[in-house]
Amino acid sequence: MLAMSSGWRLAGHSVGLVPTMGALHAGHLSLIERARAENDRVAVSIFVNPLQFGPGEDFRRYPRRLEDDLGRLAEAGVDAAYTPGPDDMYPSGAATRVHVGRLAEVLEGAHRPGHFDGVATVVTKLFNAVRPDRAYFGQKDAQQVAIIKRLARDLDTGVVVVVAPTVRESDGLALSSRNVFLSSAERAAALSLSRALRTAGAAYAGGERDAVRLKAVLVQAMAAEPLTRVDYAEVVDPQTFEAPGTLAVIAARIGGTRLIDNHDLSGPFPG
Repeated sequence: MLAMSSGWRLAGHSVGLVPTMGALHAGHLSLIERARAENDRVAVSIFVNPLQFGPGEDFRRYPRRLEDDLGRLAEAGVDAAYTPGPDDMYPSGAATRVHVGRLAEVLEGAHRPGHFDGVATVVTKLFNAVRPDRAYFGQKDAQQVAIIKRLARDLDTGVVVVVAPTVRESDGLALSSRNVFLSSAERAAALSLSRALRTAGAAYAGGERDAVRLKAVLVQAMAAEPLTRVDYAEVVDPQTFEAPGTLAVIAARIGGTRLIDNHDLSGPFPG
C-alpha cells in the first residue's frame, strides 16, 4: 500500500483514504463518492480492528463480507483496497499504542475502556501506510472523529480529516454495519435513538438550554421503548466532549446490539 501510494504522490496525484471495517453500506459509499470528487486517487481500507473491541464485545460476530465489499469498491471506482490481516497490522511483539488523553476516556471511552486507544493506533498505522492528503469519516462516530482530528493535529500527520454527515434510513435510523443484527422488532425499537434526538432538538428549539434537562429528555424518550437499554445520554461540547454543549450523544443496547447516534441540537434534525 505504501509503495502504491508513494507512486501516486510522485506522479503528483492527491490521495484520499476512507478507513472502514467492511460490511459496507450507503454511508461508506457516500464517503467514497466524496473522496473521489476531492482527490485524484482513492484508497479504502477494510480491517476489523481487534484492538478496539473489549472483552465480551462483538469482534467475532462483526459482519465480514470481503468479497461483496470488494465488488462494491470496484463498482465505486476506487483505486486501491487495502485489506491487511491482524498479523500484518500487529506483528508478534508489537507493543506501541496511541492514546489521545482525556478525550479518549469519557463517554464511549469510559463505557469501552481501551476502545479509542485501538482506534487511534490503527488510524495512525493507516495514515502511515497510505499517506493520504485527506481521510474521510462519518459524523455518526462523533467522538471518534474528534479523537482522530486531535491525533492528526497533535502528531503533525498533515492529513486533513474530512467529516461527512450521518447517512440515515428514511425513518431516521443511522446506518451502521451492526444494523444487520437487529430483528424486525429490534429494528423498530432502534428508532428510539433518532426519536430521542428529535425530541431533544425540539426542546432546544423551544428554548431549553439546561444540559441536565436536555439529558433527561433524551433518556426518557429512549426509555419509553421497552427493548432499549440506555448506556448513556449527554449534551456536550463537540470538541472536548465535556458538558455543557450542543451535541447530543447517545448509546443504547437493542437486544444484543449496541448502537450510537448523535445530533447537534442547534440545527435541524435531517429528514
